[in-house]
Amino acid sequence: MTILENHRAGDTIISHATVHHPKFASYIYCRMVMLLNFRRTGGQGDKGKTEEYQLPITNYQLPMTSIILVPQGAEYKAVCRGLSTISSSTPKVIPIPVGIKPLTIYLRQLQANGTFLNYPETRVLIMGLCGSLSPQYPVGKIVLYENCIYQEKVQECDRTFTAQLHSAISNQQSAPSLVKGVTSDRVICAATEKRHLGDTLGGDVVDMEGFAALEFFHPLGISVAMLRVVSDDCNHDIPNLSSAISADGSLKPLPLAITLLRQPFAATNLIRGSLKALKVLEQIPALLFSA
Repeated sequence: MTILENHRAGDTIISHATVHHPKFASYIYCRMVMLLNFRRTGGQGDKGKTEEYQLPITNYQLPMTSIILVPQGAEYKAVCRGLSTISSSTPKVIPIPVGIKPLTIYLRQLQANGTFLNYPETRVLIMGLCGSLSPQYPVGKIVLYENCIYQEKVQECDRTFTAQLHSAISNQQSAPSLVKGVTSDRVICAATEKRHLGDTLGGDVVDMEGFAALEFFHPLGISVAMLRVVSDDCNHDIPNLSSAISADGSLKPLPLAITLLRQPFAATNLIRGSLKALKVLEQIPALLFSA
């Protein structure tokens, strides 16, 4: 997931941060504004500053996916922008909240509303961003989950669906990495903790939704695959954003802005990585669903 969300920072916050971090507060504010512009202009709002990432086009045709679930905010909008360039029919995209409990509650609501009818034919693709737990997976790397771990419990992704996705976005030059995911109930912000988590659990990447989704869909017999892009590596810290995530899995704009400005070095890592990863995420739908 990416923690960057649509918000406005108040003048008092900016002034306070500028006193203590004159160079970095200005930089962080500019990058926050640029991210919002990125979301509104489809990634063209900061030419000359953000490197263009072009993924290879393949000819493999992916069997139909019923639903795409994407964390709300920047990730959801990036996937929607990617799908908007496709003339053929595309799957339904649903934004989901952040966190295990909020997501489980939300999926139950969708089930009650009839969203997941025709269970045997339904295939759910979970897309979004993730954090790396190993130097092997740098920012911008596309990963496909084999399984997901939470508190020593393991849920498997659908092997056939995963193999089809792998074929759809692979060529002779590059291919997504098959990884073991770890789901956390909080943001893993320290680089040392990321590496420790990878070492102790044997995981490659971390998110806050994967296990909950697999645990929900498996009893229903629904095939699930997870395709993500690494947005923060295991060598740099990102801000501790726990106070910016509400109980329902949404982001609180003011605490988010304050946290970013109080941790300028970590915020810089988060913003840079998220912008790069979102650009890659936006290109993936065309590889999967173009006729």
